[in-house]
Amino acid sequence: MPIIVNLDVMMAKRKMSLNELSEKVDITLANLSILKTGKAKAIRFSTLEAICKALDCQPGDLLEFGADERASS
Repeated sequence: MPIIVNLDVMMAKRKMSLNELSEKVDITLANLSILKTGKAKAIRFSTLEAICKALDCQPGDLLEFGADERASS
């Protein structure tokens, strides 16, 4: 998947646990874990906004576009 989720990096920089972020953002641990591992297929802007507020960051700090190997073939 060409979109890379750097949620774990930002959580580490802010010294915030998955449980703490889950409480602040009001999202289940399961859904947050899916997002953190990059297995999510979509994210609501309201959820992205809440995560950015909780981690004091920008959406670009959490999401990154990576080259798709198939595109270069």
